[in-house]
Parts: sequence; C-alpha cells; structure tokens
Amino acid sequence: MASLSASNHVARVLSVANHVADVDASSRIANSWRRCLISHKLDPARQGPPQTLTEAEIRHVAEPMEEIIRLATPELDDLARVLRDAGYCVNLADANATMLFSRLPGEADAKMFLDWKIYTGSNFAETFEGTNGLGTALAEEKPILVHRDEHFRAQWHMFSCAVAPLFDQAGRLAGAVNITSCRQDLERAAHQLALAVTMEATRRMEGAIFRGHFRNAWIATVPGDGGRGLIAYDDDRRIVGACRSARALLGLTDGLIASGIDLSHYVAFDHHGARGTDEIVELRRADGRSLGQGHVAPPLRARSHVPRRDAPADRFDALHRLAGRDPGLVKTVKRLRSIGDHNLPVLLHGETGVGKDVFARAIHAASNRARNNYVALNCAAMPESLIDAELFGYEAGAFTGARREGSKGLIVQADGGTLFLDEIGDMPIALQTRLLRVLENREVWPLGALKPVPVDIRLISATHRDLGRMVEQGAFRADLYFRLRGMEVHLPALRERDDRGDIIRQIAREEAPNCRLSEEAWALLAAYSYPGNMRQLRHVLRLAGCTAENGVITDADLDLPPFGGRAEPDLAAAERATIVEALRKNGGRVTEAARALKLSRATLYRKIKQLKIETGQ
Repeated sequence: MASLSASNHVARVLSVANHVADVDASSRIANSWRRCLISHKLDPARQGPPQTLTEAEIRHVAEPMEEIIRLATPELDDLARVLRDAGYCVNLADANATMLFSRLPGEADAKMFLDWKIYTGSNFAETFEGTNGLGTALAEEKPILVHRDEHFRAQWHMFSCAVAPLFDQAGRLAGAVNITSCRQDLERAAHQLALAVTMEATRRMEGAIFRGHFRNAWIATVPGDGGRGLIAYDDDRRIVGACRSARALLGLTDGLIASGIDLSHYVAFDHHGARGTDEIVELRRADGRSLGQGHVAPPLRARSHVPRRDAPADRFDALHRLAGRDPGLVKTVKRLRSIGDHNLPVLLHGETGVGKDVFARAIHAASNRARNNYVALNCAAMPESLIDAELFGYEAGAFTGARREGSKGLIVQADGGTLFLDEIGDMPIALQTRLLRVLENREVWPLGALKPVPVDIRLISATHRDLGRMVEQGAFRADLYFRLRGMEVHLPALRERDDRGDIIRQIAREEAPNCRLSEEAWALLAAYSYPGNMRQLRHVLRLAGCTAENGVITDADLDLPPFGGRAEPDLAAAERATIVEALRKNGGRVTEAARALKLSRATLYRKIKQLKIETGQ
C-alpha cells in the first residue's frame, strides 16, 4: 500500500512539468517541484536519510553563526516551550539549510525525529531533499508551510514544516527558523497558526541580533513595518546600520551606509529630549513626508553611564541592565563583579519566568569564558531516559538508536565555557551522582566509553525549588547541593522588584513599540501580581500590542487572569509604582511629585519611607 501511495505521488510530481497536476500550476509548491525535477534533477521516489555532518563539520559550519545562535537562543527556547506539547521540533539552520540548533518535543514525538535524522547536523537544502519547508523557504527567502504530501520526496509525507527565513543585522539571509510536526491529527489550519507564531518569533530574533550587533549605537525604530524597522546611528548621527525592512523603507544601501551618510538625509528628527534616556521622536523622510512617531533607545553602554568614545564596553553591562534599580540585584551584581573570573559555581533561585536563563547568559558574557560555548539544558523539559545521553554523551553503538558517530554530550560541548543546568531540582538522583563525579574529577565518562574525557567548565544551575528542604527530605544529594552552591543568587519575582515600573515600561517598549499605555492600563499593570513573572508580562504586552486600537493599550487589551482564585490587586505595590512614576517624571524632586500626586510633602515623605523608595536625593 505504501509503495502504491509513493507511486501515485511520483506520478503527481512528474505531471507538474506538464502543468497537469492536481495542484495550482502557479503555486509555490508547484514551482518548487519543477525546480527539483528540472534544475536539481532529483528523484521523488528516492529513499534514505538526509545528509548529516560529523561533529567536527558541525563545529566548523556553526562558527560563523555563533553570535546569531547566542542572541536567538532565548526566543528559540521560548518557541520550543510554546510548541512542545503540540509535538513540534524547533530548529535553527544556516543559509545552506544545515540545522545548527535543535529542540525536540516530548519523548513520544522525539523518537520519530531521531529515527529520521531531523536534528543538529542534518542538511535539508532543496537541492538535496527537494521541496521541504526549510530548503524551500531558504531558496525563495520567504516564509512557507509545506504540509505532508506537498513534500517532493514521498518519504517525508508524515511531516508538516513551517519555516521563516532569518535575516542578519545587514539584511542578509543568515538562516531560517524551522518547526516540524509529525502529528497526523493536526490539520493545515493549525500549522498555519504555528507558522504565524514562528514568523513573529523570528522577527524578534532579528531585532535581538540587530540590537546585539549595534549595542554601542543609538537605535531608532521606523514606523511602517510594525515597529520592526531598525536604524543604528552614532553620536554624530551618522548611519552605521539598518535592518532589511528599514533599508527597503528608506532606500538605504550598503554603499550609503559605508559612506557614513548623515541620518538627516533620510530622516528628520524632532529631537529635543535628554540624550541619556529613551525618547519618542517624529520621523520624516527627507522629502518631508511623515513616517510617524518612532522610538529611540540610547546605546546599551549609555543606560548606566557614558564612557569615553574609545573606551571598551563594560562586560558586566548586561548584568547591570538586568539588575536595573532593584537594590538586592544591584548588590548581587556587585558581588558577581568581585568574584570576577574565578571558576565558582553559581546557583540561581527564583520563580518560573523570572529570567534565570537570561541572567545565566549574562554571567557567562561577563566572564573570561565568553568567547567559548554557553550550553544549556532544561532538566525538567528533557525526558529522564534522554538526559543521561544528552548530558554525558555516548560512543557509537552505545545503545539502540544511537547515532553511528556517537555524541559528545553537552558537558563536553561546554568545555572551556559555561554549562547551564536549568531546573536542577528535577534531575534524577542517579544522574546527580554522575554529575557530582564530573565536578569532583573534572572528567566525563560517555556511555560506552573506555576512557574518560577531561573537561573544564563553569557550572551555573537554576531552580524554583527549595533545594535545602529537598536535601532534608532525601530528594537531592547534599554533597551535590554544596558543590553547586558556590554563590547563591536569589532572583526576585516581578511583584517583589523595587523597579517594577521601569521594567513594565521597558518591556512595553520592546513588545508593543508603536503603542502607549492608557492610565487605566498602567494602573492595572502596576497592581497585578504576575505569577508568571517576566515571561507573563511579555506575553500580555505582546498580545495587547496586537489588539490595541489607534495605538493605545487599554485595560480591555490586557489579559491578566486572577491567580489563586483571587483577582484583588496588590494595593501596596500599586501605590509604590504610582509614587515611583511621579518621582521619575519630576526628576526625583519630592516637592513637585507631591504636587502632582495632590499630597502634602510630609505625607509623601512618610509614604516614601514606609515603602522604602529611593529618591536619589
């Protein structure tokens, strides 16, 4: 029956060349099939796995992509978490369609991908594999959904692939984000929705890549592309970079940017604010036609201080930005600076969604290991049966289904760099014992190996659990706990942070750049307790930015469900946020803030003391 089905598909594909197939002859799928038949001379009946690189080849191919992978990984991990339960595998590939980053779904679905070699190192270029989501999206530089029998090769009919191309800070094709499902119960409409989610995640990755590359420049968002158009310029307002959509909107070219052209040739700024803070500006073309309001963010180096023009960026910048103005986190970063490059393990403790992975990446970036790998594993997301192989690696033939060339394992991949173990409290006891030996002996025994592999890693762990209590209950090894706890860092929940108002404003700018918050929306955001912390806030504002009418986010746009059966606001937090906002708007001057709040100065001073607000005076 399978061969008959394959035979029917081959006949259907071959009929495309004569424009008699039962597909739209002008469709992208039909055009791709013709390319595969005529230009690539491929056989739709061919069987066999895709081409797969060796570990050494993967390292060589991945090297030019290291910075892009690092900046895109948080969004890729978020995408994998969102789509995991739907059975999607998430991949990032380079421009040649070689997968360099993979996140598999649950164990039941993961086996299919492993059996068919859809993982890191596999190549799905259209010239080799025929029409498929990854290869065809890269060939055409456009997002695409390739659903089941739309694949050129009959053997890929159990898969549906939704892919969005990824462009770098200069608008060049850098790769693509691919999600693939083998679920037969999902219809095309469901995959179309998943494609929309993937496209939006990819655009955010492009923004992160652009901002990361031009971290020492001023960044202006250009209206007209949903706030995704980005221009980078220096202190003298010479354009130093522009993303793909900004180039198309303004007609910028590599030559013009290389010439150091002044921003005023393309955009006129009504730019009157202080240059140490974020600003809203009016952007216009040189011909006077208005582009509307855009947002301007100062260089990352300028957020805390402005060094000499020739001074190198402080490697602790990312940690300082994450700490914001929260006194506890400011002290924590000061302690992290003091331990410098000492190979001291760090244990991060905090609720789900506070940003433990982001904080761990910032610690890695601030260390002397920043040029080497940062490797992360979520111990809660990985099935217990796979953690051992993922973490410690295995030799060829170590078990049924093992890759023929074996696998190095995450610990060895992190050699010389940093290994981040998220949700370490969910690691099985047996694996805790093996990890302890690695930390004590600084060597790894891969499964099936005859000798150990020496490793030099810095370990950062994270958990939302009380490991001390777990040790008392016998659920976590005491000796491993004290090995992990070189320095313990508590990451406060969003509702506990003194600078919560600053965070809400910043995330609103990032997730809804073309919108402003109404007073009612601000009051609701300031009073909410955020059980999902930073992740929840981002999702709430991302959705609000999509639903807001006329660029104004109202309380009706905010999806803030009650938590624990209660919808009561945190009144103390709301009052504190209101006072902090008034002080910010009035430059920290208590008299003016009291007047704006219609309070006596004595009452405001009393509340400032009660709520432990720092005025800066």
